[in-house]
Amino acid sequence: MQDTLVRRGNKLSLQGDQLKTPQAQPNWNEVSLDKIRTKLTRAVGQAIGDFDLISDGDRIMVAISGGKDSWALLDILSQMQKRAPVDYKIIAVNIDQGYSGFRQDIVEEYVRKNGFEYHMEFFDIAGIIEEKTKPGDTPCSLCARLRRGSLYGLAEKYNCNKIALGHHQDDFIETLLLNSFFVGRLASMAPKLISDDKKNIVIRPLVYASEAMIKSYVTKMGFPVICCQCPIMCGETVHGDYKRRMIKKLIDQLELVIPNIRDSLLASLGNLQPSHLLDKDLWDFKTPADMTTPVSESCS
Repeated sequence: MQDTLVRRGNKLSLQGDQLKTPQAQPNWNEVSLDKIRTKLTRAVGQAIGDFDLISDGDRIMVAISGGKDSWALLDILSQMQKRAPVDYKIIAVNIDQGYSGFRQDIVEEYVRKNGFEYHMEFFDIAGIIEEKTKPGDTPCSLCARLRRGSLYGLAEKYNCNKIALGHHQDDFIETLLLNSFFVGRLASMAPKLISDDKKNIVIRPLVYASEAMIKSYVTKMGFPVICCQCPIMCGETVHGDYKRRMIKKLIDQLELVIPNIRDSLLASLGNLQPSHLLDKDLWDFKTPADMTTPVSESCS
């Protein structure tokens, strides 16, 4: 059975074959462009249906950094838009963060030539980071907060009710392990998140798409991939977040003996058993007569 986006009320859902039992990742470089596009579209459609990401009348601001993930996201959402049973708008937004050498003109040329509604913006995030951090600090968390705040403001400015980000499967599982190893918390990213002020909804439609698949798709499509010129993540001195790099390497090594480890880790995020964890806020361990009732139900 082929996968088809169908309308249920004012929501989108994927009808047809569901995501199959986790299997080892193929060598995506050896897979044809059409097959990768089909797989990627299916993954995005499944995420839209599972997490209610897109509804009729949505104005979705797609944050495009110029990197591979955001190009793939913009392209797939645009293709699905043409045949979707609900009406939604896409507005591409790029932010020049103030790092020297950033080629925003390349991003603008592509979206303009391909007929996207778009906005090119500037926020001096680089200047703020330089002012607020000390030499040797890793400012990734501060940068993320500044970018998120900028995007929230732009979504309101352009009357967009949702913000689409390009985080993929690997981002979700790496964040899960980072939180477990370094913070002592079971948490990852949210496929759909409502901001604290309730004004913005962030969606991550690539949650089921692997980084390897996205990278191959973007290479075969020839998107103009550029870097934001952050000195930590780009250029000749790039070293990135060393903890995240360590987690990436660990997963790569484990994949040699556990071929489906990425899919299994992602699946675990949707298969929690509170009674087998240690969180007393989720499970009432003080009621031995009824050890099958979560705290939320026992207190109702």
